[in-house]
Amino acid sequence: MRAFQPRDGISVQDHIDRSCRPQSTARHEPIKGRETMPQRLLAGRIKWGTAATLTAHHIIALLGVLFLFSWAGLTLAILGIYVFGILGLNVGFHRLLAHRSFTCSKTLEHILVVLGVCCLQGTPAQWVAVHRLHHAHSDDQLDPHSPRASIFWSHSGWLLIKNEDLSRRSLHERYAKDILRDPLYARLEPGPWSGFVLLMSWLIFFLGGFIVDLLTGGSIAEAWRYGASIFAFGVFVRIVMVWHITWSVNSVTHLWGYRNYSTDDASRNNFLIGILAGGEGWHNNHHADPRSAKHGHRWWELDVTYLTIRLLAQFGLVGNVVVPRRDRLAHMTIPVEAAAGGGH
Repeated sequence: MRAFQPRDGISVQDHIDRSCRPQSTARHEPIKGRETMPQRLLAGRIKWGTAATLTAHHIIALLGVLFLFSWAGLTLAILGIYVFGILGLNVGFHRLLAHRSFTCSKTLEHILVVLGVCCLQGTPAQWVAVHRLHHAHSDDQLDPHSPRASIFWSHSGWLLIKNEDLSRRSLHERYAKDILRDPLYARLEPGPWSGFVLLMSWLIFFLGGFIVDLLTGGSIAEAWRYGASIFAFGVFVRIVMVWHITWSVNSVTHLWGYRNYSTDDASRNNFLIGILAGGEGWHNNHHADPRSAKHGHRWWELDVTYLTIRLLAQFGLVGNVVVPRRDRLAHMTIPVEAAAGGGH
């Protein structure tokens, strides 16, 4: 199965290994509090566009729950967590693009990534670059969302303040050069194409609900209300839920949980986030072996994302699935009785 390869003679995995490798091998115990905030923050420079977007989505989602509730809408929002959150973000953005944990056709890759774009968490290149930066400097001062600064900062605060290191083109050059070689992902950089994808997803939800209600005997007014309910839940409620699930991986799983492996960061496995995030919450496992497609390493660590990848493999849609490298993990393993000791 053909997978994308860079044109400069360096394999995708070499590029990922280089971009995720810490610039210094002399890792230290990170200090806590404000001193762990990124140095290149532009003090007082709030990203008002981002703040307005986050606020508007939360308000519309709340209004939808209060005034447009329908069981069909709620069902679609929950299904949307799987379709857009697990298939789009977890499988597409994270385990495929960021870590190349498996290979698949370009058609399937693009479908998965477009689903991820509908989660409104940035463009593919931006998401991958920030994630690889996090791996390269996890819980250090260069980590864009370390909870050692504060839990609010790691959860969503880092999105609201301008950070020169995250806005410069060099971020993409160092951490997402392989992603931008794909013409589709280059086009999806902030501009009309990303907006078009989001607008089409909005239309599909609203028109789908509107047409279904009309065809089942509803009046025009009833169809408008039903379409609005499907739109509010299928788009805004779902996006807000996926936001907080994703953000919890950044915040909660670096503060509370247990550790299977002795990594040089504060990553932890958190049972609640592991389940809610489809396997992404087994974060200590992921930091111990980032390229592995399987994040759940113990029998109780349910990894729905990995099970999805395995199902796709059964149908011949993906291949070269990377599993945990036991030789790499053996010297890092913490005994179970020692790993159960609470939060950081």
